[in-house]
Amino acid sequence: MPATINTPLTLQSGLTFPNRLVKAAMTEGLADVRNRVTEAHCRLYRRWADGGLGGIITGNVQIDRDHLEQVGNVVIGPGLTNEQLDGFARWAEAAKRHGAALIMQVSHAGRQTPKAVNPRPAAPSAVALGLPGGQYGAPRAMTEAEIHAVIEGFGRAAKVAKQTGFDGIQVHAAHGYLLSSFLSPLANRREDDWGGPLANRARLLVACVKEAKISGGPGFSVSVKLNSADFQKGGFSFEDCLGVIDILDELGVDFVEISGGNYEQPRMMDIEGLQPVFEEPVRASTRAREAYFLKYARAVQERANMPLMVTGGFRTAAAMNEAIGAGEADLIGLGRPLCVYPEAPRRLLSGEITAIDGWEKRLRLGPGIFGPHSPLKLMKALNGFGAMSWYYEQLKLIGAGGDPDTALGVLPAFMANQRAMASAAKAWRAAAP
Repeated sequence: MPATINTPLTLQSGLTFPNRLVKAAMTEGLADVRNRVTEAHCRLYRRWADGGLGGIITGNVQIDRDHLEQVGNVVIGPGLTNEQLDGFARWAEAAKRHGAALIMQVSHAGRQTPKAVNPRPAAPSAVALGLPGGQYGAPRAMTEAEIHAVIEGFGRAAKVAKQTGFDGIQVHAAHGYLLSSFLSPLANRREDDWGGPLANRARLLVACVKEAKISGGPGFSVSVKLNSADFQKGGFSFEDCLGVIDILDELGVDFVEISGGNYEQPRMMDIEGLQPVFEEPVRASTRAREAYFLKYARAVQERANMPLMVTGGFRTAAAMNEAIGAGEADLIGLGRPLCVYPEAPRRLLSGEITAIDGWEKRLRLGPGIFGPHSPLKLMKALNGFGAMSWYYEQLKLIGAGGDPDTALGVLPAFMANQRAMASAAKAWRAAAP
């Protein structure tokens, strides 16, 4: 009988997902000014745990306070105090209270670090982001010592995660952050052992995975989030993705989550970037199955030995079961629906509902911030980022102990999020050690 969303899955490490629905990583922005876990994290993750998920992957936990995706990120730096460790333990307890497998996503933002955090962020090469607005500083090429500090940081995070009750870590090598940018020929123009051919560009990812596996030890899950492609001409290609899959197979990675895009081409958020998307046309049959990256996942499955998680676009139980039954995905990642309907997994698994929908059409087709008819791609992209702010505001409401507000307008959400981020950045800088 084919597997479904209700079927448990046991990984190579021994970790078991009681069902196939997994909360994918989303930035919470709920850390305090010293980048510590807060009670808001615990409240939010209790709601997700109560929703019946088989697995939960946290928002990106950073290894370097000078390289954040936003100032509200949690950070695992050297020398954590007992109070900080207790925060991680409370977070884990909240998320696992109904038996979900709990994975900590670990990351380094690299050149996608906002200028307010670091005006000269470390990167594989001094290649700036192709984005207007001046929100990101001019990156500088990392030294050998800095590269090795990143490797140590992933090992440190794995050790803390295991110590405080997490079941594993996910090494974030997608979406244009540091490890992803090392994989990209556009961002990585190094001429040493860390650049050039794919084996060299993947060297940092390999080293971070190995370090995490050593620090976590037996029974600790180490997984990877990987782009199917950057969708940029000359960037990380799908052929590169398949090459990295071969490498990860040899490392004994527990599972791989397939995604795609970066800040310049944010396909992971179903948003079009400023430049044309560079990819093969998506077949109608793939669109009918909903998921953004399913056609890539199908090809990866033919190559990979480890299980595969596919995130982005799934909305109906039928499409989820079809993907699992056809062997196209082993785990179904859910993101934005859980910002609106935290209880949806339990209701899908029981058959009480057959789809998660009813809010996205308004966000996509409504007036947004700049109007639906603007001919400028910049306006379209900004409309998309306005919708992102809407989801951030929903997470804050749940973290504060409330409920999502689907009546919230996109423009008020965008303005509230911008004010909150500016205020948080000011407080964060004042609290700098």
